[in-house]
Amino acid sequence: MPILDIKDLCVTYRSGAKRVRAVDHVSMEIEKGDSLGIVGESGSGKSTLAMAVLRLHDPRTTEISGQVLFEQEDLLTVSPARLKELRWKKLSVVFQKSMNSLSPVHRIGEQFEDIYRVHEPRASKEEIYKRVIHLLEMVNLAPRVYKLYPHELSGGMLQRINIALSLLFDPDLLIMDEATTALDVVTQGQILNEIKQMENQISVTRLMITHDLSVVATSCKKIIVMYAGQMMEFGYVRDVLSNPLHPYTRGLIQSFPSLHGEKSALKSIPGSLPDLADPPGGCIFAARCPNATPRCFQERPAERRMSEVHKVACHLYDGGEGA
Repeated sequence: MPILDIKDLCVTYRSGAKRVRAVDHVSMEIEKGDSLGIVGESGSGKSTLAMAVLRLHDPRTTEISGQVLFEQEDLLTVSPARLKELRWKKLSVVFQKSMNSLSPVHRIGEQFEDIYRVHEPRASKEEIYKRVIHLLEMVNLAPRVYKLYPHELSGGMLQRINIALSLLFDPDLLIMDEATTALDVVTQGQILNEIKQMENQISVTRLMITHDLSVVATSCKKIIVMYAGQMMEFGYVRDVLSNPLHPYTRGLIQSFPSLHGEKSALKSIPGSLPDLADPPGGCIFAARCPNATPRCFQERPAERRMSEVHKVACHLYDGGEGA
């Protein structure tokens, strides 16, 4: 049974009479213990999907339909009180540049204590201290960091602090939204290694959102490729990256340099994302696809299961004429 089961999720932003469908009928499952990476260009709907799972969108400007089943509870319909119980303890998130959210006038330890006491008001100072020191060591930070201010730490250390904060109550699902993008390559690699080590120590399922294929290749088991709010391809990382089926997936891989094998020229994907306030008919990628046929501009492809896990949404694989 999946820990997270997203069914036919749609997220639409409203601005006056304008409607922008940022997530368009996306369905996916995450098994307990999985690490799933979501990749795609900026504007593909990756962060919008994460915000919908956490129900952080402003209902005054956002319409959400479908289901987001977390351990069989629909997060889109549970009460605000229940949602508050689930956040931090069951569901946690690390945002891009989330170190900017730390208070500059309070020590690191004080900020951990404040968050801990919101959910465990009877916890002793000693209990909190032991828990925080354990988490700091888990993300490769010295205990002395507990008494420091944020301005005394580097960007990489601050992001480690936020990862430790997200693990304060051993959540079942950890969402990381571009959590290492603002870091240099060396620090990013160190943090990704620490995350994988942590997953061996604690039972946590991870959903990682990024535009960097190398992050998913080195730290995730499964991958979803999104484009303009729709899912293009899903499967094990090793299968999707070694045998990409969707033309968009192939385009992403060809535009990313490889450290192994023969040298080859990088190829960009021509064109740009469509206007989601007025999306084209048919396949959303057709205008940029090198293999598109008239059918691709007329009919949206259905998701087709190519193996037990590997799925793709492309007319090439549905038995008819297409990409």
